[in-house]
Amino acid sequence: MAHILKDYIALLDRSGLLAAPIPREIDQTAPVALVSYDSREVVPGTLFLCKGAHFKPEFLEMAQERGALAYVSQVPYPQSDLPCLQVHDMRSAIAPLADLFYGHPSGKLKVIGLTGTKGKSSTAYYLKYILDEYMAEREKPESGIISSIDTYDGVERFESHLTTPEPLELQRHFAHGVEAGMEYLTMEVSSQALKYHRTLCTEFAAACFLNIGLDHISPIEHPDFEDYFSSKLKIFSQGAVNCVNLDCDYADRVLEAARAAGRPLFTFSQKDQEADVYASQVRKRGNDILFRVRTRRYLREFRLTMPGLFNVENALAAIAVCEALNIPERCVYVGLMKARVPGRMEIYSNADETVTAIVDYAHNRMSFETLFRSVQAEYPGRRIVTVFGCPGKKALDRRKDLGEISGKYSDLVVLTEEDSGEEDTLDICREIASYVAGQNCEWSIEPNRGEAIRQAVLGCHVPSVLLITGKGAETRQKRGNEYVDTPSDVDYVQAFLREYDVQHGLDGMEKVRNLLSILPILNRHEGKTVVVKYGGSAIGAEAALDTTLQDVAALRMVGMRVVLVHGGGKHITALLDKLQVPTRFENGYRVTDEAALEAAEMALSAQVNKAIVRDLARLEVSGVGISGKDGGLITAVVKDPALGRVGSITRVDPRVLTTLLDGDFVPVVSPIALGEDGDGLNCNADDAARAVAEALGAESLVFLTDVGGILIDSHNSKTAVDHMDVKRAEELIDTGLIAGGMVPKVRGCVHAIRAGVGQVSILDGRVEHSLLLHMLGQRASGTTITG
Repeated sequence: MAHILKDYIALLDRSGLLAAPIPREIDQTAPVALVSYDSREVVPGTLFLCKGAHFKPEFLEMAQERGALAYVSQVPYPQSDLPCLQVHDMRSAIAPLADLFYGHPSGKLKVIGLTGTKGKSSTAYYLKYILDEYMAEREKPESGIISSIDTYDGVERFESHLTTPEPLELQRHFAHGVEAGMEYLTMEVSSQALKYHRTLCTEFAAACFLNIGLDHISPIEHPDFEDYFSSKLKIFSQGAVNCVNLDCDYADRVLEAARAAGRPLFTFSQKDQEADVYASQVRKRGNDILFRVRTRRYLREFRLTMPGLFNVENALAAIAVCEALNIPERCVYVGLMKARVPGRMEIYSNADETVTAIVDYAHNRMSFETLFRSVQAEYPGRRIVTVFGCPGKKALDRRKDLGEISGKYSDLVVLTEEDSGEEDTLDICREIASYVAGQNCEWSIEPNRGEAIRQAVLGCHVPSVLLITGKGAETRQKRGNEYVDTPSDVDYVQAFLREYDVQHGLDGMEKVRNLLSILPILNRHEGKTVVVKYGGSAIGAEAALDTTLQDVAALRMVGMRVVLVHGGGKHITALLDKLQVPTRFENGYRVTDEAALEAAEMALSAQVNKAIVRDLARLEVSGVGISGKDGGLITAVVKDPALGRVGSITRVDPRVLTTLLDGDFVPVVSPIALGEDGDGLNCNADDAARAVAEALGAESLVFLTDVGGILIDSHNSKTAVDHMDVKRAEELIDTGLIAGGMVPKVRGCVHAIRAGVGQVSILDGRVEHSLLLHMLGQRASGTTITG
């Protein structure tokens, strides 16, 4: 509901902020259409706010020209005809005015506030994944996030440039969340936001204090540590529930401040067993981190699939907040398993892992020390190269801190641009270099960030770990007063690792091309049987881009026994459309009447099957096309009368396949099975490939698909799992991390392993030579399941 100017004046009066009488000429009954401090946004009826060190009187003049009705300022501007509401403290006035304009939206949302020197972003994303899982379970909109990485409020989604927005933007984000039907929003709360009242009037459903260390000490931020620390402690006065890390420095003082707020308190720790949320038995298993947690409600083991042992502390903070808000245990478990933080501990390696690059946002003393300790523990004996910079005109203490720490732990430090703003990049780098040199560490300066990362990567001649810190997944650099679009550190690293591999002859494609000319060395595969489920979509217009049959030819040359089982849903649909036979699906299956079955047999056995045999012949491979009906190869029963002639496989007689394989032929099988009544049944090609592999006792079963393997989070390709055993596969299905159409495929894989197939792989068939790369033991995009 729109307020009139009198409401805003009364608010300032109640808060004791008015510094001068109200001008007589002001119309207090005028409706306020907008509250803004951006003169470019002013509309008629705007209450204009004069703020910021860079404010100029001409901004007020522009606001008046655009229809502002009054302005709020610490100092009056006599040259303006607009009425002035003069206040004692502009910073204290903005948040209440913004809160009133947007209707106190934080009271209609469950806002979670996180503060600390390090770990805010990771904890915020852990909570987002958990809360999104909870929301999805209840069929509600995803949760919001306001972090130093990204912002999402239900309406806007963008890359962030400020940890905590200014009050008007902050309250707008909350209002958007309310408008979108959002229930939870997690935000990072910086010391600057607390000191300068950006979060004033914000209700936190839960406030969490992570840790405290030296940071942001400078004349324009916090003059000393006490000012920094006391600013962060202010968060407790706004939390309905407060959470405290008992393992942080000055924990007694933090706990005292939290108790003084008089709100319910939850503590978490890895050291104090009396904590409300206590973690123990932290350990690595493969690339995962396992730890056991006891809360007031449950005792169970959690799993992080994101690297970095220090992330247990961040996960524990998220668990404590969820305990305070009564979030279901299952959602906490699944959310933490799925969790990823853009640009945080993202690890990339070249082909032979000589170079391991870690992209991370670490940018202060605490996060640097934690990162280096983790790297030393997980990569002992490796050369360490660090690439970073420091921002201009802020956090000046970091230059000494990061210079000394990087110099202490690194073999080489490369200094570069990192949001230099109005300062000269070279000047910043030279200042940091003086502290690096004090640790007797080699250093260099390259102002161009992309070139700095390139030099660091290409300069690795012995096993090395590269730490690319400060920018993470950000795609902008602050130069002057503007943000300029640039590639992210992730983009740079991936590009230069590929360049490294090409320079050193390590790229996978080069290996494929070389091995195609020296295939006799692959005789270790001689006599082994592989069943390949081959997508019918690779036949026709897309065939020129497909390399699967080339790979089959190569495998045959070294004596492998290859069976191709193909589908062809697109070809069936195209033929039915041509014949003007309507197509209908039920629960993912094509309803197959006699006309549809006839079309399916024609498309699969007469078109796709024969096309594959023809293409194999061009590669000098003898293929024989058969259907499941031939020789009684595949027998099936009707799956569901409502689906018509759709079959469920009951038996595979492999004799016809064995005969063909013994004769050095490649059987090409279409999934049309023999029904009990002697007529055909259309079967799922995945099921047919699995059943054939089981009947042959194949060493390997390969599904070529259009996805990069099994994902823990179906919406995030970075959560792909390259290898798992049967037990892990079943765990992922049971916890819902494998879902949708991937579930029957993975269940089929597990069934095949238990029936005696050596291994089952789900590969991305869109990747050039993915089958051959996989058989050569090279990295391929996909997942392999073993017993």
